[in-house]
Amino acid sequence: MERSVNSGCVVMRDRLRFLAAGLIVGFLLGLLTGRVLPVALPASPAAPVGTDGEYRVLRVIDGDTIVVEGGEHVRYLGVDAPETQGSPECYGREATERNRQLVEGKRVRLEADRRDRDRYGRLLRWVWVDGTLVNEQLIREGYATVYRDEPAAKYMDRLLAAEAEARSRGAGLWSACRRR
Repeated sequence: MERSVNSGCVVMRDRLRFLAAGLIVGFLLGLLTGRVLPVALPASPAAPVGTDGEYRVLRVIDGDTIVVEGGEHVRYLGVDAPETQGSPECYGREATERNRQLVEGKRVRLEADRRDRDRYGRLLRWVWVDGTLVNEQLIREGYATVYRDEPAAKYMDRLLAAEAEARSRGAGLWSACRRR
């Protein structure tokens, strides 16, 4: 009887050693690959690390919102595209499709401005693809209007000029929709 108790202790000790070794190896691999859980840092008013720069667009949500690698939802600064969720608005599907043509699956450069996130937690960014400011292009082509209720500053003059041009040409929603 005593022999089986000792052998049971030896087996348990070996299992614990094996488990501890596995945890240590897993932790060290996590350190090497950067996949160890991050230490919580205090929130900063500046843009979060890694949100500016180049990212691949995984999905287009609508005419002014995308999802980039890493899962961040990005709302285009200064752009008000017609809605497609809930009660779809005039030219919403067209704006979403044009946005998809411009950026989906491509690498875009995100650029911050005065405010980092909106009330829904989405990043607020200027979005560039191949040297073109997508925010401005959507407005110039008549797929969106200028969103004036946010403190976007850097390129607001460009957006206002693009909107005036689209409106005068009757581009996109300016001729297709009654209210704008």
